[in-house]
Amino acid sequence: MSSPSSLQKSSQSGARTIFSVTSGNFLEMYDFMVFGYYATAIAKTFFPGDNPFASLMLTLMTFGAGFLMRPLGAIVLGAYIDHHGRRKGLLVTLGIMALGTLTIAVVPGYATLGAAAPVLILIGRLLQGFSAGVELGGVSVYLAEVAPKGRKGFYVSWQSGSQQVAVIFAALLGLGLNHLLEKEAVTDWGWRIPFVIGCLIVPFLFWIRRMLEETEAFSQRKHHPTMRQIMRSVGQNWALVLAGMLMVVTTTVMFYMITAFTPTFGKTVLMMSDKDSFLVTLFVGLSNLFWLPVMGSLSDRIGRRPLLITFTILMILTAWPVLHWLVGSPTFAHLVVAELWLSFLYASYNGAMVVYLAEIMPAEVRASGFSLAYSLATALFGGFTPAVSSYLIHATGDKAMPGVWLSFAAVCGLIGTLLIGRMVKQYRTRHSTAAVNA
Repeated sequence: MSSPSSLQKSSQSGARTIFSVTSGNFLEMYDFMVFGYYATAIAKTFFPGDNPFASLMLTLMTFGAGFLMRPLGAIVLGAYIDHHGRRKGLLVTLGIMALGTLTIAVVPGYATLGAAAPVLILIGRLLQGFSAGVELGGVSVYLAEVAPKGRKGFYVSWQSGSQQVAVIFAALLGLGLNHLLEKEAVTDWGWRIPFVIGCLIVPFLFWIRRMLEETEAFSQRKHHPTMRQIMRSVGQNWALVLAGMLMVVTTTVMFYMITAFTPTFGKTVLMMSDKDSFLVTLFVGLSNLFWLPVMGSLSDRIGRRPLLITFTILMILTAWPVLHWLVGSPTFAHLVVAELWLSFLYASYNGAMVVYLAEIMPAEVRASGFSLAYSLATALFGGFTPAVSSYLIHATGDKAMPGVWLSFAAVCGLIGTLLIGRMVKQYRTRHSTAAVNA
């Protein structure tokens, strides 16, 4: 039986490992959130024009364009991680992410550089997207491979948990800037401060990640596949990757809806103040941070699939009614209630989904397969959630239309969960039959 002191040391070691591996994931999500929060100011700086809607849409499409690089990053960097190791890959992704952040922080506006300014901003977003294509997968796989038996759900939930810390930090920074600076100053130059802060913490994050050790699961494998072998294996498991992508559609659309799109929705659709919009986003981040590890732990006890099925059905049934109720009476209190409900649904689903996706991928292509499924969902659906939501509202005149987009995403997740359940069952049947015949 383990002594109290050994249990305490194990707990401290686990907490240190979680903090070290998720630190870079924090920066990745922080950069994405800041871009979404200051979309209006970035639009005026790099995409000036007579039509505010067109200017905002160009900015949101640039935000979404970063996600188009994710599948490429998942394939290239995922193969690098599966061949060279989890630790080396996490250092490479952090370096690329830092370069993209620096680009956005220092590029002069359209008034100074002309058409070159938005092009450079797009390049910065593409670099961030390329890195992010495998960041989530690399972190999730690392945590899944170092987690003690029976605690994978709890450990892996902190991949998403670190994202919520980024949401909270960015929201607090937004509240601080709006308190200290005039609105015109924030629009003119103040929006750059969060990006500069992101650049300043990069050396600290590099120092933390350099202390990571390679996972035992990777070190003990005698054969590390080449890029060609990894691509062949991913191709052989294409059905599993696509089903996993459907599962991720739910979580990525929900996440970007309740975080990145909330400030824009609050200001431009519900006509609330910047302070109210950032405050709601802060509440969402805190709610997500609470529910993610709770539901990750619950999935360790009762299984992943019961949570996945239950909460996709709840999303399908409640997303549009909740937003319809909100836009019918757009008060600050109602926005808080609506966002906290959606936060509960998101975190409950995601707490089980991420670890489930890591568990079902073959070990030799775990980082590549996970990252490709995740990045495809984000590139094709989640990353464009702010743009799609804005367009649906503009095209239909119905301010609750983002709820329809959420319900569609939940249907995708339910289908993906059912398909993967069937695939896993067929796989076990084939192998049990083969064992009996042998």
